[in-house]
Amino acid sequence: MNDDRAQSIGELIRGGGRSFSFEFFPPKDEAGEDQLWRAISALEPAGPTFVSVTYGAGGSTRDKTVRLTSRIVRETSMTPMAHLTCVGHTRAELESILDSYAEAGVRHVMALRGDPADGPRAPWAATPGGLNYATELVELVKGRGEFTVGVAAFPEGHPCAESLDHDADVLVAKARAGAEFAVTQMFFRASDYFGLVDRVRARGVDIPILPGIMPILNLSAIRRQGELIGADVPEDVVSRISKLDGDAAALRAEGIAVAVELCEQLLAGGAPGLHFYTLNRSKATLEMFEALRLSA
Repeated sequence: MNDDRAQSIGELIRGGGRSFSFEFFPPKDEAGEDQLWRAISALEPAGPTFVSVTYGAGGSTRDKTVRLTSRIVRETSMTPMAHLTCVGHTRAELESILDSYAEAGVRHVMALRGDPADGPRAPWAATPGGLNYATELVELVKGRGEFTVGVAAFPEGHPCAESLDHDADVLVAKARAGAEFAVTQMFFRASDYFGLVDRVRARGVDIPILPGIMPILNLSAIRRQGELIGADVPEDVVSRISKLDGDAAALRAEGIAVAVELCEQLLAGGAPGLHFYTLNRSKATLEMFEALRLSA
C-alpha cells in the first residue's frame, strides 16, 4: 500500500511537485485484461500520482470499473480514481455505485455528466430521477464526505458549449461545487490549454488543471476522435505526421516526438503535471517519460 493514499489527489497536486498520471479503460475480454495488467505492471514503477479508470456511457462498464479499481487498490501501490457519469442512472443508482467504490477502497472519483449514447454532440436528455449536470454530480459525490472529486475540462471547449467563456463558466461552477482538480480532454496546442487556464483564473478560481496527453500513433484514428470530442489536429502536425504515411515506425516515432514537444511546452509554461491517455498500453507512455527525463 502507498502511504500517499492517505492524502487526496487534490492535496498531492497542490503539494508542489508535478503530477503525472495515467488513464486506463475496462477491457472487453480476457485478452484485453491481460494486456491491461501488463501495462499497469510496466507503468507502476513510474510512481504516478494517480491512475484513472474510465466508465462506459450508461453504465456499460460499471461492474468492470468497480472491479478494476478495487484490484488496483489491493494489488498495487497506485492510487486509483474511478470515473462516474450521470448517463443512464438515477440518483439512487449513483449512490449505490458510490457505495461500491467506497467498499472497494476507492476514494477518488472523476465526476462527469457523460455523453449520450449517440456521442458528445447528440442532444442531452437526463435520465428520469437522475441528474442533469456534472455540477450536480460533483455536489452529490462531495456531499458524502468520503471522496476527492475530479472533473473534466476542455481546452477547445466542450462540443456543446455555447462559447469558450461559457465553457470556462461551467468548469468554474464545478470547482465551486467541490471539485479539487480537473483533467483535460486531449489537445495538440499548448496555447489552447493556457487559454483555458487564463479564463478560469480570470474568474477567481485556482483549481489545478492537468493537461491530457495522447500521442498520435495513427493519424486517421486521432482525427476521428478529435472530430468527435472537438479537438482539432493542427495542420503543421498533420503535415509532419502524414508525410510519413506508409512507414509505421517513423510515423509512430514522429507522433511521440510531437507529444513530447507539447509536454515540454506545457511544463515550461507552468502546468501542474501531465495526464497520459495510455489506451491500456505502456510502451508509448514510457517512451515519452524517457524523452522528458521524468522519474518517480
